Amino acid sequence: MKIYTKTGDKGTTSLFDGTRVMKNHPRLEAYGTLDELNSTLGVAASLCNSEEINKIIIRIQEELFSLGAILATPVESGDKKNAITKVNSEFINRFEEEIDLFNDKVPPMKVFILPGGSKGASYLHLARTVTRRCERLAIDLREQVEFDDDLIIYLNRLSDLLFVLARYENFVNNVEDIKWEPQK
Repeated sequence: MKIYTKTGDKGTTSLFDGTRVMKNHPRLEAYGTLDELNSTLGVAASLCNSEEINKIIIRIQEELFSLGAILATPVESGDKKNAITKVNSEFINRFEEEIDLFNDKVPPMKVFILPGGSKGASYLHLARTVTRRCERLAIDLREQVEFDDDLIIYLNRLSDLLFVLARYENFVNNVEDIKWEPQK
């Protein structure tokens, strides 16, 4: 299988249903940022020492492929649209359960913290910020094309989960969160 097709040499690419669009189309901005998030999570997993976190990251990476397919598929795509795994309340409820579970394992937050700490936690914080950008791009895209609101909710909860996982990764590595000290 060849990696290069030359079909995108003039700045266009195909959506899931074969429709050609410019590579700077809002759909591509949104699912391209999902791809960036997926890669950032891959780096985070390579640096995290917690097997619990790594299992969650792999599951999320698989789910992000489904989200990308949702964003890359026009509503009118018929059978192809029906073949895509939908994001639903089960995904969101699982995130909320994991947020609660890991948040209960770390000391309570009494102040704001800065992104950082261990290498794994730092990349989880980076993944969180990429998730927030993804969420903003998906909101922009939703103004132009139709897709389920659960995708936006998924991204919102994912950023919360990544924050808690970053704190947990610091905790299990005996690295203190960096407390924000407002300048006076």
